[in-house]
Amino acid sequence: MQGVKRKLVYVTAYELIGLCMSTLGLAYLADSAPSNTGPLAVMITTIAMAWNFIYNTLFEYWESRQARRGRSVARRLAHAIGFQLTLVVYLIPLIAWWLDMSLLEAFVVDLAFIILIPCYTFIYNWLFDRIFGLPTSAQAQPQASVAV
Repeated sequence: MQGVKRKLVYVTAYELIGLCMSTLGLAYLADSAPSNTGPLAVMITTIAMAWNFIYNTLFEYWESRQARRGRSVARRLAHAIGFQLTLVVYLIPLIAWWLDMSLLEAFVVDLAFIILIPCYTFIYNWLFDRIFGLPTSAQAQPQASVAV
């Protein structure tokens, strides 16, 4: 599976699992009811889903221009950490506003996710690639045949 279809399947499954983790995790960390954190988790998931699609498109564009192909542990770590760190820029103000807390308090609430989500992303990406194969951007380019 390649292209837009791959990205849509990837993002949808990734975010549905993330939505469940976020609702329960936010409720626990903010000492709030899931009925309060559920809508916040939906907003977080919507933002994350849109950013995930954009981020993966940009990452695969960059990846397709690299001399070394494949997805090493270092490349997978860079992908997971880069995604989470850029997403935090959008999420901390939203969490602070929704839960009526300071940006520092929101950062503390989000800190667990800052640590958990890159781990989740790394494992999810590895499993997704094992199930669906590598995207074209990470596949080795075929060697040109030389006629003898």
